Amino acid sequence: MPTSSAHSLRTLILLVGLCAAQSAGAEPAPPEAAAQAYATHCAGCHGATLGGAFGPPLSGAAFVAKWQGRPGAALLAQLRGTMPPSKPGGLDGATYFALTELVLAHNHLPALTEAEVAAAASGGATVSSEGGSSSGGAGAPVANQDAVYRATLDRHARTLAAMTPVTEAMLRKPADGDWLHWRRTDDGFGFSPLMQIDVKNARRLQLAWSLSLPAGTNQITPLVHDGVMFVNSNGTVQALDASNGDLLWKFTRTAGAVTPAGPPTTQPRNLALYGSTLYVPTLDNHMLALDARSGAVLWDHLIDKSVGVLRLTGGPLVVHDKVLQGVSGCSGAGHPGGCFIVALDAKTGDEVWRFNTIARPGTPDGDTWNGAPLAQRFGGSVWVAGTYDPELNLVYFGTGQTYHITPLMQPRPANARANAALYTDTTLALNPDTGKLVWHYQHHAREVWDLDWAFERTLLTLPTTLGPTRAVVTVGKLGILDALDARTGDYISSKDLGLQNLVTAIDRETGQKTTDPALEPEPGKAKLVCPFPGGARSWPATAYDPTRGMLYLSMFESCMKFEWKPGEEWDIQYTVVPRPDSDGNFGRVVALDLAHGKVSWQQRRRASQASAMLATAGGLVFEGSRDRWFRASNSDSGEVLWQARLDMTPNAFPISYAHDGAQYVSISTGGGGPVDVSWQTLTPELDNPNGATTLWVFKLGPD
Repeated sequence: MPTSSAHSLRTLILLVGLCAAQSAGAEPAPPEAAAQAYATHCAGCHGATLGGAFGPPLSGAAFVAKWQGRPGAALLAQLRGTMPPSKPGGLDGATYFALTELVLAHNHLPALTEAEVAAAASGGATVSSEGGSSSGGAGAPVANQDAVYRATLDRHARTLAAMTPVTEAMLRKPADGDWLHWRRTDDGFGFSPLMQIDVKNARRLQLAWSLSLPAGTNQITPLVHDGVMFVNSNGTVQALDASNGDLLWKFTRTAGAVTPAGPPTTQPRNLALYGSTLYVPTLDNHMLALDARSGAVLWDHLIDKSVGVLRLTGGPLVVHDKVLQGVSGCSGAGHPGGCFIVALDAKTGDEVWRFNTIARPGTPDGDTWNGAPLAQRFGGSVWVAGTYDPELNLVYFGTGQTYHITPLMQPRPANARANAALYTDTTLALNPDTGKLVWHYQHHAREVWDLDWAFERTLLTLPTTLGPTRAVVTVGKLGILDALDARTGDYISSKDLGLQNLVTAIDRETGQKTTDPALEPEPGKAKLVCPFPGGARSWPATAYDPTRGMLYLSMFESCMKFEWKPGEEWDIQYTVVPRPDSDGNFGRVVALDLAHGKVSWQQRRRASQASAMLATAGGLVFEGSRDRWFRASNSDSGEVLWQARLDMTPNAFPISYAHDGAQYVSISTGGGGPVDVSWQTLTPELDNPNGATTLWVFKLGPD
């Protein structure tokens, strides 16, 4: 290695070593680290002198042509995301930095800048956009490649160029074959109008294609538009040919050493697509705008600096040139004052408005915290994306509970509302243009058992005594469904699905819940409360079939030993236990007839549910459970018509789309998420593998 490159490498290693030492008390890496790391991890494939062997050369004219003019951070991201092949991302950060500088110096390419090194070492962005095919990449020299390669690039380019910009009208009413929202449509149905796959031929479903995704996060919802699928896994966004999984482009933005609070594999669950821009929330609280045809970064906006405390688990919703994003976390002293919802300008990323989900002291809604100052108010997390009613021009978000109950456990004031803790456990109806609160409804005042109401709000028409009424329907962790007037927030009705023991009565006029006084938290005294805070239902979203008036739910049967721990930051503690009358079945799928408030059918099984629900016009309901089965059932009867055993838990959001005359159904698998963590002790025989994420896509096979 030339003296100049050795000096540059030594400088980089020392810089990285110092950063590591400051953060973890580590010794600086020795100057020989790069050469030794290359010999250990790279030389066997790429040759002792970078000239190539089993793997392609990392030097020479072709390599320089590919990487010249691109930032060094792009090469760093490429190495981190793909090397070593047996364990991408498996080396420490200092080694990746050193290897990058070695390769750059050997090819007389510009070294990593101080800003690039500092950003990567501090957990900031390292960005890489890959275009063309999975074997080539943006900037790969085409002249020396064969005709097949050039034809592949041309085909991919045509696929991307053929994508039409997504308009507001398309968002409000997507094409039948597209999946443009988290739940496909503004109303949160999770319903596909496609009918090619139906009750008569579902048995013919077979694998169309699959793809191993970067591991680390799950609960993924792809988007599909004009035959292009967009999927985000652990900060790597890929544009894929939806018919065969071919890579069209890839964008990688590592979040460094960021460890979000809560289950480690929970990630931003969805993306948004508007115009020719893909909106991507990150693990470290940025919102990115990418060119949907190339993956190039258009803008990057930091929503909040409280990385590791706040997080963007629910994805964005686009309304009127604004990107609406809820924030979750707010779990203790790291972020008092609760969470919030922001609207960003879709073109620039600038913040347009912000709504705080914990009401402020001195306001009517803010004087509901038992006199607690703002610094002692926590929670109000927005865990999932919002829904939108274009006729009323209202967006609906649900909020979570507080994470510190002690301020609410003091003697209750004469005015009971003063202890309600707004806006926890609340449906918020906001004007998307201004962020103004139009109405709110609190589903459970002073909820102190971690049994919140933070999930999707589904917009539909219900028959009522006043005639057909536009309603907001949601089901909280208690397994109780509340229906509200979408225009006013007035209470309509409730349905208890029978998996809880906390609420003893629901007021027929207001929906106010009365709880069992025997289950009030007491210091140091464990109480049996059902369900466990994993919920009788949790993040796996419901699906609504408007042709049948049926709501389909993934549900969980469990209880907890609950205890209040005054004086601790997180001052509640619980352990999952079976229901007292448990027969050993913990998973349940329920079909609820909303017009009549009755359960039409249900499935019960040993394994807890793992995926969200998907309903289709073909009369099918798709879902998966912790035993790795992914199923299609008859929407009317619950009869299982097809099932496939996958590699890991199907713990995501299934979607259905169409391309070139074929209907597809997709689900991703993974492990280590809330479903695995919460209920694994109840079914210890289900010892599922972890450490990988796979995208599965099915279509009909021959008759």
